[in-house]
Amino acid sequence: MTTQIVILAAGMGSRLGRSLPKPLTELSDGRTIMRQQFDNVEHAFGANANVTIVVGYKLEHIIEAFPQASFVYNEEYDQTNTSKSLMRALAASQSGGVLWMNGDVVFDPAILDRALPFIARDQSFVTVNTAKVSDEEVKYTTSAEGYIKELSKTVKGGLGEAVGINYISGRDKATFLAHLQRVGDQDYFERGLELAIEKNGLLVEPMDVSDLYAVEIDFAEDLERANHFV
Repeated sequence: MTTQIVILAAGMGSRLGRSLPKPLTELSDGRTIMRQQFDNVEHAFGANANVTIVVGYKLEHIIEAFPQASFVYNEEYDQTNTSKSLMRALAASQSGGVLWMNGDVVFDPAILDRALPFIARDQSFVTVNTAKVSDEEVKYTTSAEGYIKELSKTVKGGLGEAVGINYISGRDKATFLAHLQRVGDQDYFERGLELAIEKNGLLVEPMDVSDLYAVEIDFAEDLERANHFV
């Protein structure tokens, strides 16, 4: 199975208060956040996995650390959000589906093992955690058939949180990309996915990983929590 993988790492990550890009933050086991991600990717897809990193802020540090990757540049990294970084990556991708993740998520390698059957049948999915529903996180609801219906930080009555590891199928990619091109510069990529579901009827499954760890690193306390797992 040849899978295209995208890591979104263009942002400045100013809330964590580090001088380097946030994905290069060191964990307690000596690896960086992105190194942990690469190790997880290699665990699931092999050492020759096709990884593209969207870079922006202090990009030379990421390029130097991961020369084996391909790179897409978001030159407006300080003016745009993840929708426009992912837009650039999907536009540069080859035919077929794309697995993507935020560059600041420390996660259990078993998450990608769980994703493999979805990818094998080319089924779009959003990784979710139903164990908690925080106001500041991206939340979701589902349709009567069990597919993702709403997906944003403003969702009321959310069933859980989106983890930041997702897959868009080859058949859904062009539609999703068109919506990413239309949304606002400050929108998250979830807005493009939500619109594709609403306007075009995309069927996106929630993949529950509530029993596994996945920590998005925004603040020092997030880093502390992630370090308990690695």
